Amino acid sequence: MERPYIVCHMLTSLNGKISGPFMNTAGAEVASNVYETTNTRYHSQAWLCGRVTMEENFTNYQKPVLKPVDHPVSKEDFIAEKQAAMYIVSADPSGKVGWTKNYVDYVKRPRAHIIEVLTERVSDAYLVFLREKRISYIFAGKETIDCRLAAEKLFKLFRIKTLMVSGGGVVNWSFLQEGIVDEVSVVVAPVTDGEKETHTIFERGTNLAAITPVDFKLKAAEVMSDDVLWLRYHPKSF
Repeated sequence: MERPYIVCHMLTSLNGKISGPFMNTAGAEVASNVYETTNTRYHSQAWLCGRVTMEENFTNYQKPVLKPVDHPVSKEDFIAEKQAAMYIVSADPSGKVGWTKNYVDYVKRPRAHIIEVLTERVSDAYLVFLREKRISYIFAGKETIDCRLAAEKLFKLFRIKTLMVSGGGVVNWSFLQEGIVDEVSVVVAPVTDGEKETHTIFERGTNLAAITPVDFKLKAAEVMSDDVLWLRYHPKSF
């Protein structure tokens, strides 16, 4: 089946970190502006992040307010908005993000309609919660998210032709290991903080038993404003 062109687009420190104290520096602020500028060059229709990234940036870890449900809810895809100018896709296997509305406003990007990517582990109460808020959702997997199936559904149901995968590291690695990342785009801030416990651009999740290293071919390298570097790669293996 068809799927979007998938770009893993990330902002990192010099040592490949995607979070930590370096994000509060002047160098990271400049890099953040470059990150948004380069993001627009892809003319994407959606960006995707994992649950933790969504909670950190958009819901402040607020829990969903769930009502008791006394009847089974069919685990079928639910499309609340077919023609949004932009979509934000939440990889949320068991349904935990406490959305308060069905869209996200983020910097200068178009208002983005929320799509939840779920597995069959999700509760009936969470499905009712999403439906009441008119938040779209799709199913992709029983226990863990099948990234390829999710991508195919995003293309088929929402006509998403270019998808930006934007963290965290586990989500990035999951898409890469399934062989469906077409390009890796890294905006490198000229700063590091030496932290050992913060996350990197690619990380193996506990559900992925084997690690298969991935080789890349450099597509382009550009020096942007104030010593920020923009690197673009294509995976060789797929």
